[in-house]
Amino acid sequence: MTNLRKTNFSASAPEEIATMTGRIGCFVTPDGAMDSLSRKLNTLSRGAIKRLVASKAFTKLDEGKGLSLQAPHGLQADAVMVVKLAKSADQQTARLAGASLAGFQGDLDLTVLAGGARKSGDVLLGLLLKAYNFNAHKTGEAAQTPDVSTTFMVNDPAALEAEAAVAGAVAEGVFFTRDLVNEPSNILTTVEFAARLEAMRDIGLKVTTLDEPELERLGMGALLGVGMGSETPSKVVIMEWNGGGDENPFALVGKGVVFDTGGISLKPAGGMEDMTMDMGGAGVVSGVMRTLARRKAKANVVGIVGLVENMPDGRAQRPGDVVTSMKGDTIEVINTDAEGRLVLADILWYVQEKYQPVGMINLATLTGAMVIALGHDNAGVFSNDDKLANAFLKAADAENEGAWRLPMGKSYDKLIKSRIADMKNVGGRPAGAITAAKFLKRFVKDETPWCHLDIAGVALLKTESDLAPKGATGWGVMALDRLIRDRFEG
Repeated sequence: MTNLRKTNFSASAPEEIATMTGRIGCFVTPDGAMDSLSRKLNTLSRGAIKRLVASKAFTKLDEGKGLSLQAPHGLQADAVMVVKLAKSADQQTARLAGASLAGFQGDLDLTVLAGGARKSGDVLLGLLLKAYNFNAHKTGEAAQTPDVSTTFMVNDPAALEAEAAVAGAVAEGVFFTRDLVNEPSNILTTVEFAARLEAMRDIGLKVTTLDEPELERLGMGALLGVGMGSETPSKVVIMEWNGGGDENPFALVGKGVVFDTGGISLKPAGGMEDMTMDMGGAGVVSGVMRTLARRKAKANVVGIVGLVENMPDGRAQRPGDVVTSMKGDTIEVINTDAEGRLVLADILWYVQEKYQPVGMINLATLTGAMVIALGHDNAGVFSNDDKLANAFLKAADAENEGAWRLPMGKSYDKLIKSRIADMKNVGGRPAGAITAAKFLKRFVKDETPWCHLDIAGVALLKTESDLAPKGATGWGVMALDRLIRDRFEG
């Protein structure tokens, strides 16, 4: 797994600033106020910090961004970044400040003069997340990860170190998700995916893998139909974290299509290479479970992922085939490229039958219609329970992970009515994301609070975002971790 940047903590010591090497970061408020460490830095640099803060460039600078000084006089450091950050900065702005410092650090050690900044934990998390670099398949210099560390000089190192343990657990879960989503499908086969999840037994998760014979015995005809054309076997992996009491668990359910050609309903060639990310829902579930284990969450959570590959082959399912789900409902497969909902149908039913969860959220890069509807800024939220939906939306907003709820009226049911089976797997182009959600809802018991998150537009981006480079974002790990903290850990 991609490693987090090494982080150290030391007590505020202004007398050490003059001899610091590498790079230095400091904070100045929008009105130019400095703490004791920044004032010492300004004195040593012969007023360079104050002059920078008085410049038009700094005045126009957005909060959370910074300006740098190269080789300032009076210091041994190579460069200094002055970041604009209010003492009362909100969580997201503090994380943006950390992201600015991550970009500034480069291949040198960095000392952050945080002093008594109240949001240092968020600055740290922003720095860790933005410093992510997936270079597992590069060679030469591009394959090298700089052996650098970041030191936070603060008034209370012990307090920040405690915050850092939680921030590190969250960042590790995000990194785990990003690594999975970024991996090419010839590396991340269903077998390799399952092995990476099984390795999390070492951090305290109970992990069980169900192979094809067991899936056949359970009657998972919908899931198994998707993988019929692939030489890589279909699998279901269950991860359990039992950190609470005797209560039933909360369930997270993820679509894990390691590559999606569309099957017999073949996708266009242009852009098909991006379908390595069609296991994004399973990636998020896996990352959340890693975070829960790392921070020893006081909650019971079960994560289940269906791992398949959708390929065209002489054995592949065809448009017009009828499959039988674990629930017993029959499904007419109109389009083999609407495969994710078939995978989810069986594992949604399985986790309810096996665990009787107190609530359930599934995640999937499910529909292109979701991207058309909400672009790349928000995931789609569909739910049968206002309380759970509102709790998730609140958590997503708190973590600045965009999410928007869409309707699920009864009138959409007629669009997936089949002539020869209980339902069909697509309802045409109109309201495509909604009809996909309505399909899934048929595999959710009335008594189970449930949300479906369509993350097709947010799982992987072609441009960098505030806290991530180009590629996999890890969207959802932070929001779901917060939901579990707020809802089940008090």
